[in-house]
Amino acid sequence: MPQMHPDSRQDSQPASARQSDGLAHIAWAEQQAALVPGLEAVAPRPLAHAGVIGGGTMGAGIAVALLRAGLQVQMVERDAEAAARGRANVEKVFASMVAKGRLEAAEQTAILARFASGSDYAALAEADLVIEAAFEDMAVKHAVFAELARVCKAGAVLATNTSYLDIDAIAAQTGRAQDVIGLHFFSPAHVMKLLEIVVPAQVADDVVATAFALASLLGKVPVRAGVCDGFIGNRMLAVYRQVAEFAMEDGATPYQIDEALREFGFAMGPFQVADLAGGDIGWATRKRRAATRDPRARYVQIADRLCERGWFGQKTGRGWYLYDKGARTGTPDPEVLAIIEAERQRTGITPRSFSHAEIVRRYLAAMVNEGANIVHEGIALRPLDIDVTLVNGYGFPRATGGPMFWADGQGLAALLADIRRYAEEDALFWRPSPLLEQLVARGEDFASLDGAVHGATGAAA
Repeated sequence: MPQMHPDSRQDSQPASARQSDGLAHIAWAEQQAALVPGLEAVAPRPLAHAGVIGGGTMGAGIAVALLRAGLQVQMVERDAEAAARGRANVEKVFASMVAKGRLEAAEQTAILARFASGSDYAALAEADLVIEAAFEDMAVKHAVFAELARVCKAGAVLATNTSYLDIDAIAAQTGRAQDVIGLHFFSPAHVMKLLEIVVPAQVADDVVATAFALASLLGKVPVRAGVCDGFIGNRMLAVYRQVAEFAMEDGATPYQIDEALREFGFAMGPFQVADLAGGDIGWATRKRRAATRDPRARYVQIADRLCERGWFGQKTGRGWYLYDKGARTGTPDPEVLAIIEAERQRTGITPRSFSHAEIVRRYLAAMVNEGANIVHEGIALRPLDIDVTLVNGYGFPRATGGPMFWADGQGLAALLADIRRYAEEDALFWRPSPLLEQLVARGEDFASLDGAVHGATGAAA
């Protein structure tokens, strides 16, 4: 049974008291996120041998996490050369741990004795769990899962690490959809705490229970999500990133926007994050979505102009910022500002000034509104799951308690009023969430929903 929320007050507390409440809330929320209603009496499947498909940054990170948890791990890559690179990626992580004094050399040797890499899927025949971390392309996923369905033993859990793609569609072509689940790790996978457990329609309850047991074994913070484009976190990211781009095209600079959000408490602003992640990742997603994008929707093309020049961020030495060779911190780029100004002229926008407060308010209002939609649709079970996701995977400042807890403290009526005012500029984007409107009409807050979920292990609550 969910425990009582530690503090659901909506008063004008001092900042220090509100931060204390925020920290208490997120600690409580993380405990609750691991307690999915309907799974209390379901035993997980055995976990001793694991497979990982793909030896790039993500696959290697997942392999490291599994090895550190004591599992036997078999990595499979497309050929012997790629398998050797994947092994080298894993070994490099452990060598770094030894160099930093976080691991003894003898421990490294013992751990790597439980690791193998190769190119033959038959090596996965006895795996209890296989996690696919291949290229983010549906045809690639289908090919991988066809092989897994062929070679893996009955009852093996087949997981995909996809960030966006339809896991129901992946599961449907395996002939064993009851065994297929999403395990969305965050990079670097052996460091980042969040694990989105994405629950397709036909998955067996004991597979979901196994995913939560794995999260506990790995020391991860699990959040249950339903199937949609981007699940919880990346779906929200796509929306609040748009707000940042709107503000940029309307007159703010990316550097001002990043500064405003750092002042709020984020370690990095959205444009710094884009440079760290690699602009080509978002570009590929935008191109994938182009065919289904609403032609009435506003679409800011500035990021595309940068990507067309090959400016993908830190890895290319240039993105929204300029980077000296090997530098992790960038400096503002006058040529980016010139590209922004050219785009404003092309679209007929007269730039205006933005205060930091307005930038933050719009950014968070969009985040909360989409979070409310995600809860309303059953993609997230409770508002607390939104908070846990954004704090542990997307850099939302922990002391605020997460976006939904923050919204309760601001007052949902005031936030809804702002969204309705923004809708006068763009009614399509700023559509108030039905859940937000319902809560305001009832005089309730998001916290009132955090204990109101029962028996929701399936894809929709």
